[in-house]
Amino acid sequence: QLTESGGGLVQAGGSLRLSCAASGRTFSNYPRGWFRQTPGKEREFVAAISGNGANIYYADSVKGRFTISRDNTRATVYLQMNSLKPEDTAVYYCSAKFSTEFSTVIITNPDSYYYWGQGTQVTVSS
Repeated sequence: QLTESGGGLVQAGGSLRLSCAASGRTFSNYPRGWFRQTPGKEREFVAAISGNGANIYYADSVKGRFTISRDNTRATVYLQMNSLKPEDTAVYYCSAKFSTEFSTVIITNPDSYYYWGQGTQVTVSS
């Protein structure tokens, strides 16, 4: 029900825009999140946005470089990634919650999310 797109290979300093389209459910009232994962590591929080887009939270590692946004008319969430670094290389997953709660503890915890996309690979070369 969540499908990511937009991943790929980019040089350090470059940009990519990830998209996550929902089908079946729109999740328009619920927070959406982006996480990333590299082999052998736990899934890491990247960014989250509330249902109406009024509240946004970023991991410190991407703050100032990544921008999360959503278009509820298209049931789609975006992650604009600028000034990419090799350490941003990972599989990026989008997610959706069932509840509207947007506390930091909740939205940064992958266990808080019920729906997940299949992931899209982002590779940043040095």
